[in-house]
Amino acid sequence: MHEVMIVSRQQARYEDLLHQAQLPDLVLTRDPQRASIILADPPAIIAQLSQFPRLRWLQSTYAGVDALMRDDLRQDYTLTNVRGCFGQLIAEYVFGLLLDNTRHFSTYHQQQQSALWQAQPYRTIAGQCMVILGTGSIGSHVARVAQAFGLRVIGVNRSGMTTEPAFTQCYAIDALPEALAQANVVVSVLPATSATHHLLNADSLAHCQNAMLFNVGRGNAVCEQGLLQAIKQGHIRHAYLDVFQQEPLPSSHPFWRHPQISVTPHIAAESFPEQVMTIFADNYRRWHQDEPLQYQVDFGRGY
Repeated sequence: MHEVMIVSRQQARYEDLLHQAQLPDLVLTRDPQRASIILADPPAIIAQLSQFPRLRWLQSTYAGVDALMRDDLRQDYTLTNVRGCFGQLIAEYVFGLLLDNTRHFSTYHQQQQSALWQAQPYRTIAGQCMVILGTGSIGSHVARVAQAFGLRVIGVNRSGMTTEPAFTQCYAIDALPEALAQANVVVSVLPATSATHHLLNADSLAHCQNAMLFNVGRGNAVCEQGLLQAIKQGHIRHAYLDVFQQEPLPSSHPFWRHPQISVTPHIAAESFPEQVMTIFADNYRRWHQDEPLQYQVDFGRGY
């Protein structure tokens, strides 16, 4: 018999879904001393992680597990995250805001309040270049949507290689400036690792020419002062930021009042409990049958 403990801000919903799943030889516990499995929001479990002497496997409810990568936290267990269900949500976020910007829908809404009939000039996004930093499941999904809209899509990753046909070209991170120089739109879906820290900074963003920037991966990828400088110098014309180095974003932060920055409170892709439980249930059945788990995280790489 295996015992699982759930630690999440949506605790009640996960417990209800676990009960409905009726997984074999698995019972719920609230005693850390007994649990060999944890289903948890990474930020919610870090303070308790040392209290689980029997821990063998932790299933994150998030895609991002950077909270569990700290050097002072234990890493003597199997860690899996959530993948495959965020690409659609991220694509909706990116293209909703991209189309609002290019087709001026928010402007028309404001004009409507004054009964102002005034057309705004625009051009199609077809034929423009989108550079996506991160070519995994999320980046690949965004690339396929971009391709459907007629954009040329460039990927950037560690190796400079990808099997996703929606990317017309792929660059290694070392060649990031060459990729950014072609960008009308930049989308970062990068995880938080030492290699991605402040990758988008004043120097790298200086290769952009009036591009739009979306950060929907992790906040550490963007150097905040570097972004402000890039906007001031005309390299970035608007930044849509959903993730930040400090969350919630302090009320005194200059991003809040900057006319060329749009702030959203880390909502681009929610972890819906029903989707997470589907992944957990599949992984548990694998665990129960001594099969390899899906979506295992490499502590060395951080993803």
